[in-house]
Amino acid sequence: MTSDSASPKGSQISFSMDDFAKALDQYDYKCEKGQVIRGKVIQHTDDGAYVDIGGKSAAFVPINEVDLQSRPNVTEILPLDEEREFLVISEQNAEGQVKLSRRQLQLKEAWENVSEIAEMGHSVQMRVTRTNKGGVVGEVEGLPGFIPRSHLMEKEDLDSLVGQLLTATFLEVNPSANKLVLSQRRAIAAARMDTLQAGQLVTGKVARIQPYGVFVDFEGVSGLLHITQVSESRVDDLNHLFKYNQDVNVIILSIDEYKNRIALSTKILENYPGEIIEKFDEVMKTAQARVEQAKEKMEKEEQD
Repeated sequence: MTSDSASPKGSQISFSMDDFAKALDQYDYKCEKGQVIRGKVIQHTDDGAYVDIGGKSAAFVPINEVDLQSRPNVTEILPLDEEREFLVISEQNAEGQVKLSRRQLQLKEAWENVSEIAEMGHSVQMRVTRTNKGGVVGEVEGLPGFIPRSHLMEKEDLDSLVGQLLTATFLEVNPSANKLVLSQRRAIAAARMDTLQAGQLVTGKVARIQPYGVFVDFEGVSGLLHITQVSESRVDDLNHLFKYNQDVNVIILSIDEYKNRIALSTKILENYPGEIIEKFDEVMKTAQARVEQAKEKMEKEEQD
């Protein structure tokens, strides 16, 4: 063998562990905070779970970031060897490890869901978990929700609502303030509105008396009996005819679903102008028998 064919000792390539680590860094999986990534659960601990995301170090999911539940069962929620999506919540540390969260990803998805539901005007189910002075608190899509007392059907015995599922619509959806406010009354009113029609006789209770009219509640819906619709004759003082919580029979005059308003009437139950002022109780008792006559009167008024 000639000297030209032999490789000199000084020219041999030296590749240390440091060089290997540097080379590995070039192919390491880089993560940024706020990024959604997939990973495989490889280990459980008392403090959380380790997840393989393709980097040189396994990522870590702290116990309080495993799920929306306050005391999650890590082994059930994040089974070993199963892939899940996670949200990166911290940059890589010196060892190349990042922290992940399933809880914050679920929160993000939940807020997106309720925002879409609210925008579409649909109702949801809220399970009541506790009460406070202002109303009831529960969960909707895993998020804490609140229904004010004024928007509940049951306003007195709030404790009886704990554990119940209440149908409600959204009043406020504010992810930045973590605020979710709902209304049971509006949900019931919306459902009830679909079953009502002009010319229908309904029985309700006087909820409020104003100088311009009387508000009547019936089955979760509120309608206005304007002072001009009480009688064909002039009514000087509504308090002479109506009392708070009084049972009254009224006819639905019109329904404005867009503005969520219902106009009511009792004057078309009269056989002559002023009859309801003179014989209020009698008109109320015979209201059903007067309905057909009232419908004919309504049709005539529409034609005029």
